[in-house]
Amino acid sequence: MPPLYDDMGTPLNLARPPRRVVSLVPSLTEAIAAGRRDVLVGATQWCTHPGDLDVVRVRGTKNPDRDAIIGLRPDLVIANKEENRELDVTRLRDAGVPVWVTVIETVPQALDSLQRLFIEALETSIPDWLRVARALWSGPLPDVAATTAVPVWRDPWIVVGRSTFTGDLLRRAGLANAFAGHRDRYPHVALEEIDRPDVDVVLLPDEPYVFTESDGPEAFNRVPNRLVNGRLITWYGPSLVTAHDALRQLVATL
Repeated sequence: MPPLYDDMGTPLNLARPPRRVVSLVPSLTEAIAAGRRDVLVGATQWCTHPGDLDVVRVRGTKNPDRDAIIGLRPDLVIANKEENRELDVTRLRDAGVPVWVTVIETVPQALDSLQRLFIEALETSIPDWLRVARALWSGPLPDVAATTAVPVWRDPWIVVGRSTFTGDLLRRAGLANAFAGHRDRYPHVALEEIDRPDVDVVLLPDEPYVFTESDGPEAFNRVPNRLVNGRLITWYGPSLVTAHDALRQLVATL
């Protein structure tokens, strides 16, 4: 096979189409399982979708069990620049394991990256859900219906900032990110910077921090807040299809 290049421009030499794949990215685990479940042999403990996925668990996205991964004899490991550590990618490659690294900061990037993953890396057809997701999310940007802030952690408070998949997804749903102009992608901010008059709604996802009815909403005195399914605003994969209608319904209620 001729050399392939992942989203980082790193060449990969695969002797054959991958038959044993380990995914270190929950979104991509779900994406591959929806079309090529037969090739998945390993995934992280955070790869919760599909719920019945029966593969070897190789710890987390930030602390993968490299020995366990190597022991699975994968033809390919799937990683992401943001979600996985460069150190783990480097050491897996040093051990002779091919690693395909994705780079996803916008919805179009996600759609294109997923298409390349299926066609070039896995040498399979584009799944129907990906075609549907592209049709749903590729139209012109809608008018801004509201300005939102999206905390992803508390104590300290961390919010979605510039150049993120979540921020781009929400903008395509009609929600402007109050921190889109911040110099950091995930800035640490004071609560007062979130709970401020020019923010229309705070979205509290259940991942990576698990905001609940009793943990999160009580912190805000000025701005209305909504608990949301984190998978719908942070995952890129089959969830993009259901996220489109869910976010439109959310925006309609603001």
